Amino acid sequence: MELRDKFGRKISYLRLAVTDRCNLRCQYCMPAQGIDIVDRKELLSYKEMYRITRVLSELGVNKVRLTGGEPFVRKDFVNFLESLSFNDKLDEINITTNGALISNHIEKLEELNINSINLSLDSLQKEKFAKITRRDVFESVFDTFKKLEKSNLKLKLNVVIQAGLNTDEILDFVELSKSKDIAVRFIEEMPFNGKGQRDMQEVWNYNKIIAFIKNHYKDIEHVLSKKSSTSVNYKIPNYKGTFGVIPAFTRTICNDCNRIRITSTGLFKNCLFDGGVFNVRDFIRSGASDNDLKELFISTVHHKPENGFIAEANRGNDVSESMSTIGG
Repeated sequence: MELRDKFGRKISYLRLAVTDRCNLRCQYCMPAQGIDIVDRKELLSYKEMYRITRVLSELGVNKVRLTGGEPFVRKDFVNFLESLSFNDKLDEINITTNGALISNHIEKLEELNINSINLSLDSLQKEKFAKITRRDVFESVFDTFKKLEKSNLKLKLNVVIQAGLNTDEILDFVELSKSKDIAVRFIEEMPFNGKGQRDMQEVWNYNKIIAFIKNHYKDIEHVLSKKSSTSVNYKIPNYKGTFGVIPAFTRTICNDCNRIRITSTGLFKNCLFDGGVFNVRDFIRSGASDNDLKELFISTVHHKPENGFIAEANRGNDVSESMSTIGG
């Protein structure tokens, strides 16, 4: 048995949000006062998350990305990582984090053979970083960046491009790839920040970001990536690292999508843009067996929409949740 949709796409990648809580208040993600966080008993337990991951791995999912909120906010998250590392059907365990809380865990992450860390870093300037995140934690995040760079963990920087805030730093981030073996990923700003939506005065999409970079560099090499890659990647000749753009909102990456999402409360999403298909938490707590779960996952994935535009159209106009609740 395997997970395959009606378009023939094999699903092998799970994005699992372990919490909706976050220690930052990034402008593009949530309003300054935060969001209405759910009661702890509504969150998937670690035992439930482990079971879901194991069942999915038996259906061919071999890559897991743990997100939030901020995953390291949740108590005993590192212990959960350790239990997950015993699943020999998983080829990769990856984490997306804002980096403010993980500095003391890096050695443990290396011991657990965590594959990669995606570090959210939207500015290299302390004052601007504080304006974007509404928190004064730049030093600790940048210290994490330096430690991760020296570790054996693969490092990607996630940079959400925000008009009027950090577009003047695009070239600075590209230059980080000159002497550092890192992957810088520019991300189109998304409209998923709930009731506190930031006023997006200007749209910096994939085409605009790449045109801006090409205007400053004579030679840019296209880097071949995996078919299911979420980013279109490039390299400046003789630079150690790479840079790329994740066209999250213009959705030019949907054709080869191999991903599903499960939120911290157990909502199963075939697509970032859908409204959720069913709640796996409730299904488990009603007494579902592993075979019941497999049958439900298989039938649900079969109806995965062809792309994000169709998923959003089926959903209607209810695009109001925060990115922190759907796993970033």
